[in-house]
Amino acid sequence: MKFHKVRASCALLLAAMLLLTACSGSSKKNGQTFAQAHDSFETKLVREDSDSDPVPPPPEGVFDQVCYPSKVGDLAAYVSSDPGDGQKHPMIIWVVGGWGNGIDDFPWTYPAWDNDQTGSAFWQAGVLTMYPSFRGGNGNPGHYEALFGEVDDIISAYEYAASLPYVDPQRIYLGGHSTGGTRALLAAEYSDKFRAVFCFGAVDEVKYHNNSQFTFDTSDEMEYTMRSPIHWLDDVHSPTFLIEGSDGNADNLRNIEKTSKNSQISCYIIEGADHFAALAPVTQLLAGKILADTGPQCSITLTMEELEQAMTREPSFPLPVMTEYRLEEQGMRFSYPFIWDVESEAGEDGFQLSLYSPYDDENPWDMAAMYVYTYEADSESGLSDIAGALQSAGYEIQDAEVCGRAALEGYGLEELSSGNYFNNSFLMIQNGDTIVEINFYLHEDFGDAGDALFQAIAGSVTFD
Repeated sequence: MKFHKVRASCALLLAAMLLLTACSGSSKKNGQTFAQAHDSFETKLVREDSDSDPVPPPPEGVFDQVCYPSKVGDLAAYVSSDPGDGQKHPMIIWVVGGWGNGIDDFPWTYPAWDNDQTGSAFWQAGVLTMYPSFRGGNGNPGHYEALFGEVDDIISAYEYAASLPYVDPQRIYLGGHSTGGTRALLAAEYSDKFRAVFCFGAVDEVKYHNNSQFTFDTSDEMEYTMRSPIHWLDDVHSPTFLIEGSDGNADNLRNIEKTSKNSQISCYIIEGADHFAALAPVTQLLAGKILADTGPQCSITLTMEELEQAMTREPSFPLPVMTEYRLEEQGMRFSYPFIWDVESEAGEDGFQLSLYSPYDDENPWDMAAMYVYTYEADSESGLSDIAGALQSAGYEIQDAEVCGRAALEGYGLEELSSGNYFNNSFLMIQNGDTIVEINFYLHEDFGDAGDALFQAIAGSVTFD
């Protein structure tokens, strides 16, 4: 009887030890690290999903559209253009959320303060940025592998970035949000090449999330294990920062924090924030830390106090990436947001351009519209007559000069037939016998949020 009690106790002890091992985040599965297990595992896809979405051309001088080599072939990416200063610069590889494997024009779309998934805070601050697509996306070779082969692609993106002559291979960082954050964490478990890794909203055990997106054999438990960061936490050897809002995937982060015994992993839960709210303020904070991280080893640290302070920042309205338009007949050039569409129309009295965003999100980039007109001056007095009429209509007018040409700047509030009021900022320039008129409209609810954009447009006007 005593013998059986001892056997039972041993069995209970063994079971407890096995449970502890299973929950410990140990990096050893059959004696293998994550990199070894990943490389020796062959995933079984039950669906061969892919897409052929085109890669939109990036703004020249800001990003280059490139192909980087990977295990499945060449994959598309956007990479910050060479600054041309002969120096080596830090770069971050940013992995966006969602389950798609492609890239589009999101890097230069409006970075909404409460949901900024663009990662644009990094390149706007001067940190070179790479946005890789993955297998199966944008007509790339291969298929979606839902967090498996995409890890290999991230490592390939690192190798490409490290090969660029203007990138410091010792200062390549990795970041991502949501599914991108999980991919980034898996890559941190696979490789120690990244100087630091920033994961927003990563998950712990992938089997509990978005199973409609899984393209692999879900009857095989090992398929889940190879895609779930919580099983491989010991394999993180670079400083890795996990960040999430208390109203987002916070339970996942708590599980990782409770499981991890790895001092390289730091977890932060921001009270009152959701899955998206921390992105804009915190990526701005991290961009500054990357630029200051110039020593031989990574010196980046992060505190809850810094995060809480970042979350109190007032929303910022950055200027968009600009591109140039040339009015041939006037020999005139001006800049406008790269993301805007342009429509031209020639009429009996002159020429008209309509410039507007293809998106209808409620922000000062997408809700603004601009119209450019050219027409003959009605009299020799030209702008003087126009100024008097505008002042009578309630516009604020002031004289100006553009490239030695007489001009007017003005502002007024216009009511449309719908009853909505729009702020109208305008610039009129007399170019010989022709008036060139630039009108910028933005709904009054945005206040002065569009003023800087209009001033950037007006200030860019030049003549040959």
